[in-house]
Amino acid sequence: VQLQASGGGLVQAGGSLRLSCVASEAISLFTMSWFRQAPGKQREMVARMQSSGTTNYLGSVEGRFTISRDNAKNTVYLQMNTLKPEDTAVYYCAAVRRDWSEDYTVNMDFEYDSWGQGTLVTVSS
Repeated sequence: VQLQASGGGLVQAGGSLRLSCVASEAISLFTMSWFRQAPGKQREMVARMQSSGTTNYLGSVEGRFTISRDNAKNTVYLQMNTLKPEDTAVYYCAAVRRDWSEDYTVNMDFEYDSWGQGTLVTVSS
């Protein structure tokens, strides 16, 4: 599946952004996730929504970020509120056609086989 991410930009601390990721085919059977990579750091999973609807979040974004999906539009979203300077990164959407058990809550990037091109989020202090 091909993914196209958008919605990044420059925002002040405390502001909000919504990222979108449009897939080239139906995603109802896919786990869809958002990762991010800050300069000099490894790529990390930020949010995940499995085909079952189960969601998982990176601890530092819990309560501020919300992942959602519209299967009819082949689109996954990441609503980011109360943004902090440490949220500054390139954000990537990712997809894989499988689910995991509920106790496996954090994925590594190699577990996904489809990636969007990345969208830059910059949060100024």
